[in-house]
Amino acid sequence: MRAVIQRVSKASVTVDGLVVSKIENGLLILLGIENEDSNDDIQWLSRKITNLRIFNDENGVMNKSLLEMGGEAIVVSQFTLHASTKKGNRPSYIKAAKPDIAIPTYEKFVKQFENELGKKVGTGIFGADMKVELLNDGPVTITMDTKYKE
Repeated sequence: MRAVIQRVSKASVTVDGLVVSKIENGLLILLGIENEDSNDDIQWLSRKITNLRIFNDENGVMNKSLLEMGGEAIVVSQFTLHASTKKGNRPSYIKAAKPDIAIPTYEKFVKQFENELGKKVGTGIFGADMKVELLNDGPVTITMDTKYKE
């Protein structure tokens, strides 16, 4: 499971001209799922993201987590995070989970993340042509992969 975590001042997801999710101050999380991803991956990544100390405290130091600052979040499924560009110029997405595995795994992640955060989070629409807008704050962008846990 891979994630790109962006600290945002605002973010939204639009599908067919309709805003399906919109937040202020929080995190936009792009989530890529592989076939091998497990409940352990979901729990580890969810806990890690909600507790990442990447928000400024009263001294302007990144010392607060999303949980501590009461921020919002949007989680968007993005299979292209598992693109392989090793050969040729057309990326291969062979490592990305197909919808029959990816959808329930994505839904479990969202539910776990909501449990960790203690509130509802925004989502995209799986498989839809989404327009994602964000104002990256900092900019702060962090990548995580449950296979490497760096």
